[in-house]
This record gives sequence, structure tokens and C-alpha cells, in this order.
Amino acid sequence: MTQLDLFSIEQEPTFDGETFDYTQDHARLKTALDKVAMLMRDGKARTLSQIAEACGISESGASARLRDLRKPKFARYQVAAVDSVRHSGGLWLYTVHYF
Repeated sequence: MTQLDLFSIEQEPTFDGETFDYTQDHARLKTALDKVAMLMRDGKARTLSQIAEACGISESGASARLRDLRKPKFARYQVAAVDSVRHSGGLWLYTVHYF
């Protein structure tokens, strides 16, 4: 663990993972996270396909950003819960609840 000092304070939490490269990935992932968070603020239930289309990202990207919203380190979005319910067959609906 790196000790931060006054001159190296991280401005916001970042993404992580074995293949994550800050230079190549951060801006794209943060933009996608912001889009998903803003779209889902209305509390409507949506499929991954609907979220992906509205945000201009892939379905796997939409799913990953919903998982990010569940993480405490992204608490600035003030997400209380990300719910999923099986709608029909293999189709799931996702709803984000905010404080």
C-alpha cells in the first residue's frame, strides 16, 4: 500500500483489475460510468440492452458499470442498491436506487 501525502492525494477513486491501464482505460470507463449513473437516476427498470443502447456502450460494459455502482469506492454516486430481477427467460431488468 502506498502512503499518500499532501502532494499526492488521489482526486477520485479509480478502476482496477489485472488488465486495467489508467492511460488507456480510465477516461473511457469513467465516461461510461457517468452515463449509466445519469441514465439510471430516474429509477426505471431497464435491460442491459436498453442501458447499453442509451449510453452508447456494449452490454458487457453496461453490466460492468452497474457492478461498479455497487462498489463502496464509487460512493460519490450515492447509490443505495442496484437491483436485478429476472423478467422472462434469461432477460434481466436492472434498477438503481439512490439515496
